Amino acid sequence: MNVLLLGAGGREHALAWRLSESPLCHRLFIAPGNAGTVQYGVNLAVDPNNFGAVKLAVLDNNISLVVCGPEEPLVRGIQDFFKRDEALSRVRFLGPSAAAAQLEGSKAYAKVFMQEFGIPTAGYRAFTGETLQAGLEYLDGSATPIVLKADGLAAGKGVVILDDREEAKTELKAMLDGKFGAAGSEVVIEDFLDGIEFSVFVLTDGKDFITLPVAKDYKRSGVGDTGPNTGGMGSVSHPPFVDADMVAKVEQRVIRPTLAGIQARNLDYKGFIFIGLISVAGEPYVIEYNCRMGDPETQSVMARLESDFMQLCLQATDSEVYGSTVKIKDEQVATVVLVSGGYPGAYEKGKVITGLEDVEDSLVFHAGTTTNDAGETITNGGRVLAVTSYGETFQEALEKSYDNARKIKFEGVQFREDIGFDL
Repeated sequence: MNVLLLGAGGREHALAWRLSESPLCHRLFIAPGNAGTVQYGVNLAVDPNNFGAVKLAVLDNNISLVVCGPEEPLVRGIQDFFKRDEALSRVRFLGPSAAAAQLEGSKAYAKVFMQEFGIPTAGYRAFTGETLQAGLEYLDGSATPIVLKADGLAAGKGVVILDDREEAKTELKAMLDGKFGAAGSEVVIEDFLDGIEFSVFVLTDGKDFITLPVAKDYKRSGVGDTGPNTGGMGSVSHPPFVDADMVAKVEQRVIRPTLAGIQARNLDYKGFIFIGLISVAGEPYVIEYNCRMGDPETQSVMARLESDFMQLCLQATDSEVYGSTVKIKDEQVATVVLVSGGYPGAYEKGKVITGLEDVEDSLVFHAGTTTNDAGETITNGGRVLAVTSYGETFQEALEKSYDNARKIKFEGVQFREDIGFDL
């Protein structure tokens, strides 16, 4: 069957790679894709947030399955659009409804959901512009460090952790005053949890689930987890501190109650649940939900997946997840992200990329790339490329990724040289 994958990042390049390997995939289309996804299918100049254009692409290319990579179309209601449209009703769609996607689309919604269904998470309060004064007074009595989260979508950059209350007050005012646009119209102030973070990925049909490889990503831009938050600077899979006991705790205390909540609220959820967790003294707490796969975790997760990925997607859309199993490679995987100079702040595009042909024994997933009129691969975003490697240990995998990352050149290229430092 023909498949349409929505998105343009490193996550979508990794998903395209695995989808294209399936004998069930006749032709793969990626909208809009990047300079790397053309290895596995046909790029379409279609914005995933333009639902009408997506519909035309589906009908013109006889698409049977749509896989939505990014969160924004889901939060905006693209799955609902497909369900309502008679011409699209035959098409399988992997991704939750707009109501279900609020688990990512609103931090405050997710917090209420977790409280209601007994899912362990940090204590919090939520404030808006109208309740700013109450928020400032709440900060006066808050222990440090202080965690501030923009309620809505902020491309992975809407979380700030501060040690100074006055700085936190200034940041709260800035967020509610539009620093993150509409995403900051409400701000969640969370208790700080001291531990080590990891990510669990679930594929569900809304009732049953399968768990994909566990990963850990690195969000801060600087060495030692310093600097501002980014979309992600690297990832490893499997983080060694996530043992069988921790996985069992996550399943019983987080995944199953989350699915019980989805059913209790009658949410239409066929797709991925990315659960950001933190281990505090060996106990799992939920930091956040995402309604899609992560980036750059997906690059590491897909590299370890042995099962037919497209078959798993179809089982989720067809409510046939019960009894499914997942085969996972024993090898460890590590991903290093190469970013544009200045990222996550202002950066320039259009820098020619060289050295890709020199990479050996690693996978290179494109994110912010395109081609120029001369056919050269050029930068087209903040996060540009992800180098992913296998090893008997994640340290061995990291060495390969770093060796190959150093071969790739473009003006201003940067990458964190300490991925996995805390493991």
